[in-house]
Amino acid sequence: MEIVIHESTPELDEDDNEDSNSEDVGEPKVGMSFDTEAEARTYYASYAQKKGFVVITRSSRKREDGRRGHVTFCCHRGGKARTKALNPLKAHPTAKTECKAAMNVSLQIDGKWILNTIVLEHNHEICPKKARYLKANRVIPNHTKRTLELNCLAGITLTKTISSCVIEAKGHENLTFTKKDARNYMDQVRRSELKEGDAEAMHKYFMRMHKDNGNFFYAMDLDKENRLCNVFWADARSREACKEFGEVVTFDTTYLVNTHNMPFAPFVGVNHHGQSILLGCGLILREDTPSFVWLFETWVSCMSGRSPNAIITDQCKAMQNAISIVLPNARHRWCLWHILKKVPEKLNGYDDYESIKSMLHNVVYDSLTIVEFEENWAHLIDTYQLGDNNWLSGLYEERHR
Repeated sequence: MEIVIHESTPELDEDDNEDSNSEDVGEPKVGMSFDTEAEARTYYASYAQKKGFVVITRSSRKREDGRRGHVTFCCHRGGKARTKALNPLKAHPTAKTECKAAMNVSLQIDGKWILNTIVLEHNHEICPKKARYLKANRVIPNHTKRTLELNCLAGITLTKTISSCVIEAKGHENLTFTKKDARNYMDQVRRSELKEGDAEAMHKYFMRMHKDNGNFFYAMDLDKENRLCNVFWADARSREACKEFGEVVTFDTTYLVNTHNMPFAPFVGVNHHGQSILLGCGLILREDTPSFVWLFETWVSCMSGRSPNAIITDQCKAMQNAISIVLPNARHRWCLWHILKKVPEKLNGYDDYESIKSMLHNVVYDSLTIVEFEENWAHLIDTYQLGDNNWLSGLYEERHR
């Protein structure tokens, strides 16, 4: 007879997890019967999700015929706390509290699994409302993964996709995953598309360019596993142009690289002929504040510490956060083209849409003073009863941009 002691979180099939309804799971009782060990584990995991804890397999014991005959499932906070920290004064936090909550099942002669013992009490606080945040309970359904990938290809932001998932699930509390889970999944997809050798080939190209011209600048941002996250580069012409025409810069990430779905992020200025000039560009893994902070800091470093007096972007909140951190003295303005492009989406539901659109354009382009704008805006809102339009209200609150 062999006894195996181990701790593992059960890997439930995603489709099974989607179909299970933990609200219907009753309290475990001695004598309950299950057809298989997996059924017993699934039942206890569903009960745990309802109560607010996670199930792990603590130990199992094999019979003489080699089949498992006894299995103990327990709370994930069971067992003694162990630390691998070399410095005992800086021990890592641990979730182990020697919790005794557990369920033991054994295989009978007729092939059924019977619940022998059950301990329901926990020596730590459990919160059913926060159960969905536990890692073992966070699962992205297969159809949602497909939606995330398709929307990414269509250029739909992750925030909008998550919002649609929330509406479909009828509330955040019904989602089986978090926004961070979705973002991590898309990172994995993008990294899988970044074929082996692509990053190395890019690095070799940058090295060759730098060898040919010492003023060619490049930087590559790697994560803890040395995987490529972000890239920036600028040639000698861009660096020289920035010295003369880098006072006002536009920054846009609406272009996508089709092969890897990494947003292309160019810095663009305008020369004395009114022509657009490239002042450096990058590829970023995801459009979040840390990525933009790294990119802006790298760009400023490339340009010998010269920061722009003004920068124009779209309404991305992550960009806004990064600019306030890296370029606190720059005047941050929103691109008017990006704003007006949203007019059909935001206002098309009104009966007087064409008139609203025309008057809005007049307010934007024909108001030459602050007083004139305020009067024209108030007239627009009052005429068409737009006071409850959240999009217009948000624009007005941020009108200084």
